Amino acid sequence: MNLTPEQLAAAQKANLETLSSLTNQALQSIEKLIELNIHIAKQSLSDSMTSAKKALEVKDIQQLLAHQAEAVQPMAEKIMAYSRHLYDLAHETQNNFTKSAEKEFQAGQQKINTLVEEWTQNAPAGSDAAVDAMKHAIASANTVYESSQKAVKHAVNVAQTNLNNAANTVKATKKKS
Repeated sequence: MNLTPEQLAAAQKANLETLSSLTNQALQSIEKLIELNIHIAKQSLSDSMTSAKKALEVKDIQQLLAHQAEAVQPMAEKIMAYSRHLYDLAHETQNNFTKSAEKEFQAGQQKINTLVEEWTQNAPAGSDAAVDAMKHAIASANTVYESSQKAVKHAVNVAQTNLNNAANTVKATKKKS
């Protein structure tokens, strides 16, 4: 069960390709986040200028209170929209990383299964207990991985539900106003 230089080189190449892919995915997500933040900064600057101009036109306390009330609702909606964009970006990034991890895990699992098969074929007589222990350890690791994947998916669904509930609350508040 010795690894050849060709096998090591192939493994290193595969690891480098995986690292490159994950780095590119991370950079794309960062780029999208920067674009979102620049858009929000421009929009906030424009909104602030409009609001400042309106505030300068205020002549009495009633107009000031009306102006402030007008500004609150759109701000809440914009915060929710920004939060939604951030969530979508994080969710997309997490999905991409999860797909990459699952692909790598499946490839690694296949390699381990192949190595175990080779090892069991060349194992000395009487090593059945060790072979069974190895196979059980691999099966346990697979179970833990699958359980953690289910937990992550559940957490994402809970976050999605909470975000939708918050958005619905903002919409309901807007309708009441």
